[in-house]
Amino acid sequence: MPLRPIDLAREHGLSTQAVRNYEEAGILPPAERSPHGYRLYAPRHAAALRAFLALVPAHGHATAGAIMRAVNGGAAEEALPLIDESHAQLADDRSTLEAVAGALRDLAPPCEPGPGVTYIGPLAQRLGIRPATLRKWERVGLIVPRRDPRTGYRVYTSADVRDVLLAHQLRRGGHGLEQIARVLERVRAAGGPEPLQATLREWRDRLTARGLAMLAGAAALDAYLGMS
Repeated sequence: MPLRPIDLAREHGLSTQAVRNYEEAGILPPAERSPHGYRLYAPRHAAALRAFLALVPAHGHATAGAIMRAVNGGAAEEALPLIDESHAQLADDRSTLEAVAGALRDLAPPCEPGPGVTYIGPLAQRLGIRPATLRKWERVGLIVPRRDPRTGYRVYTSADVRDVLLAHQLRRGGHGLEQIARVLERVRAAGGPEPLQATLREWRDRLTARGLAMLAGAAALDAYLGMS
């Protein structure tokens, strides 16, 4: 029995106009028409809509739409790189999260920066690295200490020292400078390591939800492909 736009819309709390818009955008395959010009959908159209709506929380609206257009255009192989990119981004985000969590966990209390300021020599000696390493981190924007207006020496505040300690810990863990920069950006945005713990929990929850959404989206897409 043919399905009407309202039949597809009701299942998801959508408007019939939204269903028509999805068809026009290529997210649904073209509908057949009645002798009076009304759209007639089939179960595969309902499956296509379910697949798209399941893909959205996993890949975003634009990518989900592109995946459905590729599939409906008979080019499922073009949809696979789009899916791969989302999985790669999720893996990268998860890796960054674990790097942040690991660095904070390994940052022992005795290494927490105290009040006051320090200079490049004592700080490098404290970490067992060369001052040239700290200058390199400054050149790439990881740590930007202020300069003493009288001497021109680099002056590291307690927040700078905290960031240097985190960067050093992450480098020892084999992380690249770009990933370290993202970690430090999150620490600074949170106002320090302690407030970041709550952010990490929320971040982990979001990544878990997205990973589960990818599973649901893959299952719905597979069901649709089985009907095409």
